[in-house]
Amino acid sequence: MAETQFVLITGRSTKQGSSAHLGKEAQEYRDEISTLQMNLKDIEALGLQDGGQVRVASKYGSMVVKLKKWDIPQGIVFIPYGEPSNALIGPDTQSTGMPDSKGIKVEVERYG
Repeated sequence: MAETQFVLITGRSTKQGSSAHLGKEAQEYRDEISTLQMNLKDIEALGLQDGGQVRVASKYGSMVVKLKKWDIPQGIVFIPYGEPSNALIGPDTQSTGMPDSKGIKVEVERYG
């Protein structure tokens, strides 16, 4: 059985930045922040489909997002900053004012 645990990294994506001028309610922006990027080998090992929906869960919450193959190391997944990624990161800021948004353990599974 394929490993379903991954390390989530969040951050700004180039596409997210280039569509921000359209507003956070624009479909292009919403599509970008609702996409999980994953290595093709990990996608294949889990029997998932590029463009399909997956459920991503951490100890803080879960979200359903679209899956996209990307040139990213195996075992790592990426979601641009936004509501989906916010549901997966914890509230603790270690007194920095910014919660941890890198290195979050998540489970990824097919949705639907």
